[in-house]
Amino acid sequence: MSRILVLMLMISTYALASGHEHAGTDIVQRTVNFLLFAGLVWYLVGEPVKNFFASRSQAIADELKKVQEKLNESIALKKEALAKISEAEKFAEELAIVSKKENKILNDTIIAQAESDIEAMVKKFALKKEFEEKKMIRSVVEDVIKETLRQSGDSFDRETMANIILKKVA
Repeated sequence: MSRILVLMLMISTYALASGHEHAGTDIVQRTVNFLLFAGLVWYLVGEPVKNFFASRSQAIADELKKVQEKLNESIALKKEALAKISEAEKFAEELAIVSKKENKILNDTIIAQAESDIEAMVKKFALKKEFEEKKMIRSVVEDVIKETLRQSGDSFDRETMANIILKKVA
């Protein structure tokens, strides 16, 4: 096709260059020259321009495809993140329930331990009170005996001593 176009342009150039004059205007020659120039430019530059625009269109399509892939990947990552958030919320709810149960168990254990400690303290107090009472009784008895012995001197029999002790204790 391009060979036929070039051949026609060459013939028309030869025909117009023969010097044939048309009513004193050169518009036809100028038009033919312009068409020849446009044809030559098209012939020489047309294919590279087509290739440039085709490669540019392909590059834009490739970029669009990459962007679409990134968008799809972002959507998938968003879905995955939402699923992880949902799992984390469920885990947090389960953790709260387990924590409450453990708190209840620990609280019950601490209360039971405190009650047993209180019982032990009460028993210790009762034993210590009893011990102190016995100690006080011994002390009073010793004081009474010492006082009685001091007052009576050597002539002191058992009956008198028992009576004095009974009077003091009573």
